[in-house]
Amino acid sequence: MGVDSDEALLAAVARGDQACLRALYERHAPAMLRLVRRMTTQSGVAEEILQETWLAVWRSADGFRGESSARGWLFGVAKRQAHNYLRKSVLVTVDLEETAELSDRTGTVEDIVLANAARGDLAVGIRELPEHLREVLLLVLVDDLPYADVAAILGIPVGTVKSRMSHARKRLALALAGTTADLSTRYGGSQ
Repeated sequence: MGVDSDEALLAAVARGDQACLRALYERHAPAMLRLVRRMTTQSGVAEEILQETWLAVWRSADGFRGESSARGWLFGVAKRQAHNYLRKSVLVTVDLEETAELSDRTGTVEDIVLANAARGDLAVGIRELPEHLREVLLLVLVDDLPYADVAAILGIPVGTVKSRMSHARKRLALALAGTTADLSTRYGGSQ
């Protein structure tokens, strides 16, 4: 193949190179699926949206202009495909706490209780953020996207992304500071 960068792969896809599409898929499909799964609770629907996303990438790769990274462009395609698909269907919601991963069971019972409480409080804190702050926070921290890519995906200036991240972090810190004090009192620890 001879191309390593996502941008070079995407340019090759625009010329009809299926092997380069496969390489991009292998690099980015898991993260794109996580993005889509945050938008729908039904794994079958998320996988269908992901398939539609890659079809859209195949058809519109020549539309990549390099204004963001190729990864950011791919995430933008996934987000648009998910919005288009979900606009046509009835949404089913699930509580974030129901989707939390199991904790590592190697600690003491107290460690496990505190870790699960902290994760639950973090999930609650994130869920309680306004949509515009939550969306930026998840794209930056969970999907590990740079601010410029988040700005391109959301169609907002980079300064707005920075501002929203700052507000999201402050709100989470305040929410978790109150929770930490509650946990400390409940379990006899100190601040």
